[in-house]
Amino acid sequence: MRCVLLLNNAEPKPGEVSPEAIAAMQEAFGTYGRELEAAGVLVAAEVLTAPAEGTSLTRRTWAVDARHGPFAPATEPLMGVFVLDVPDRATALAWAEKCPGATYGIVEVRTSATSFVDGQWR
Repeated sequence: MRCVLLLNNAEPKPGEVSPEAIAAMQEAFGTYGRELEAAGVLVAAEVLTAPAEGTSLTRRTWAVDARHGPFAPATEPLMGVFVLDVPDRATALAWAEKCPGATYGIVEVRTSATSFVDGQWR
């Protein structure tokens, strides 16, 4: 079963988090990533750029609307994702519990309803 751990947290202001705290969290995420790899459950992991650097697209009545920056105001925007392949929801929740992002943000667990594999939705 594939699932995604969505890491949502407020974007810190410049200087709000000390370089030592950043280094400690980077090490914690490195350890977490290696644990996921060793367990054979990690499919992908991505840290995303700041919401202000994103572009949101919508298409209504065949017209494309592109907006730079966050599409909707959010106090805790999506900042990263881990895609896992685990045997069940309980295992996904156990990995989410261990995620360092849970110490300062929200880790949302979403299971995959369908996956695109070998050119087809399954």
